[in-house]
Amino acid sequence: MNSLKTPKPLLAARMAFPLAASLITMLLGEWIARGALTADTVTSFIFPHAEAYLLAWLFLFLVWLLLDWIFQLPPLSTLGMAVLGCVPCAVNFYTLQLRGEPFLPWDLAQVSEAAGVASAAGIKIQTSMIVTVVVELALMAGSFFLYRGRHKQRWLPRVAGSAATAAALCLLIFGVYLQPAVCQAVGIVADPWMQDRYYRYYGVVTGFMTNLSNLEIDKPDGYSEETVDAILDNVDESQKFSTSPLYPTSYAATTAKDEQVKKPTIIYVMNESYWDVSELEQYGIKFDTDVSANLHALQQTSAYGRAYSPSFGGGTCDVEFEALTGYSASFLPSGSKPYQQHVTKPMFALPSYLKTQGYQTAAVHCFWAKYWSRDTAYPNLGLDDFISLEDMHGVTKVRKHYWTNGLVTDDSMADQIIGQYEKMKASSDEPVFLHAVTMQNHTNYNKDNYPDDQRVKVLEHPAGMKASTVGALEDFATGIRDADAMMGKLTAYFSQVDEPVILVFWGDHYNPIDSNYDVYTTTGYASDSSADPRLHQTTLLLWSNYSDAQVDLGTIAAYDISPVMMNLYGLQQPLYFQFLNRQLRVASRACTRGVTMNLDGTTTLEPTEFQQRWTQEHWMLQYDLMFGKGYALTRMGLESVAEPAKGK
Repeated sequence: MNSLKTPKPLLAARMAFPLAASLITMLLGEWIARGALTADTVTSFIFPHAEAYLLAWLFLFLVWLLLDWIFQLPPLSTLGMAVLGCVPCAVNFYTLQLRGEPFLPWDLAQVSEAAGVASAAGIKIQTSMIVTVVVELALMAGSFFLYRGRHKQRWLPRVAGSAATAAALCLLIFGVYLQPAVCQAVGIVADPWMQDRYYRYYGVVTGFMTNLSNLEIDKPDGYSEETVDAILDNVDESQKFSTSPLYPTSYAATTAKDEQVKKPTIIYVMNESYWDVSELEQYGIKFDTDVSANLHALQQTSAYGRAYSPSFGGGTCDVEFEALTGYSASFLPSGSKPYQQHVTKPMFALPSYLKTQGYQTAAVHCFWAKYWSRDTAYPNLGLDDFISLEDMHGVTKVRKHYWTNGLVTDDSMADQIIGQYEKMKASSDEPVFLHAVTMQNHTNYNKDNYPDDQRVKVLEHPAGMKASTVGALEDFATGIRDADAMMGKLTAYFSQVDEPVILVFWGDHYNPIDSNYDVYTTTGYASDSSADPRLHQTTLLLWSNYSDAQVDLGTIAAYDISPVMMNLYGLQQPLYFQFLNRQLRVASRACTRGVTMNLDGTTTLEPTEFQQRWTQEHWMLQYDLMFGKGYALTRMGLESVAEPAKGK
């Protein structure tokens, strides 16, 4: 009988193996996700947030144990744990490279598309990934020999062991990961501003699992048809009183109502990472050229200001979503992506509204159609045609240092916009709404992205700025110069057409330039926090070929771009946009990601009760239009543009 007993050293090794294997897998996954796993990574991120990594270790250990109870095949258990622990980390590495944001639960619908984009962008297999495959294969082989000859459990103990392990796994997921209060109690603090930082602190496994709690949308307290009607009644009532115009020098304020253009062509251009980098010349930077010559000239005869962006370093679709809809991404779960999760059915937006006014609508974007799920989101917002990178031929591409196949230039995008406009005008007499998104100045930045004779040069900079940071700034400034040239090309073309045209041009977000925030901190332009309001106010210009009224907009929320555009030019606004314009007049300039911008341009983290009431009413209307019964649609006579939710 003694010969059948397992030697104690072997038994101890078998007990220790899943603990060791899960720890190794977790560390390998972090190496993959971060691109490097140094002593500084361990001391700066892992040790200070050890609780998060212990939970991840426990999660992978329980996965191994559950698979082992079910299948009694240790190599298979090791493989399953390795796949679950490392594949998301590889996806995380790619998504960080492509869009500056980590792998989030709602990206699961985008994995195949992201893999294709990663290949097109020239993102290669990393050394960490190769090493991980080798190590995991070694662990699988080791588990085969270590557990060889182990007695098979009978079915009853296997069922009991499986049930107990599954219960422990469920307790970890539903009792810890999906409970924000519990997470906070163990030191995992939500970071709604920057998921990249959140994952750096707490790791991929814990970051991903805790984000699962962000999938639900809670109905606002008091939601009902009566509440929605009361809010819109107040909007209606306010229109009966004679008040000063929102912008006294605007076209609408200075032109008789019966003489105002009713249905102009409207062109939206959201330019990748665009902000007026020449502002740095007040902070010790000197460029060898005026990178914003057209912008500065156009500001003399246009409406100009800043758009308060909900994003920093990524999340382009959040900004685009706000500008096209008037909805605030801040009301949606932290880190969620509206196009992927929420714009899944036809809903009210500027394009869908304009279609009811007789407009034809289209979008142009020089990247893959499936990225950010634009191919499904755009039709639901009312954009009937979508010209994406797959449809473009003969375009010029640059910046091939990071992007193997290059990125389409803003100059080529100007040609695409003009070409699509001419095509739409040739096919129909209906007015045009055309929305465009560029890609040329996408992160990452490196001086090698442009030849020396094409790149903007930094002639002077503050002491202490690294050479790599200067080179990255030159790369970024070159993109801004080319975006400015695009603005000049478009306004020159549309100033010559025979119909009235409005052009709205703005940037989606700021980015880190080379080493985190060095450009901003070394110059004193902004702080080293992604939450700094200065790093959320991108450049905004609204130009038309039938008005030269100069209007200083100050800063407005990205979700106010469309309402303000309609207000400036006297276009017929839906009640929802009238509400937003009134909010902008009396309550706040923006309320985004926890920061409220007061009417005087100052910011606060503690809004007044009055401001909070307006924000709550904004969310009530947005919930109704996005997720609720659509009472506001009926009130606005727009039932045809959306599909109201059932039973909410």
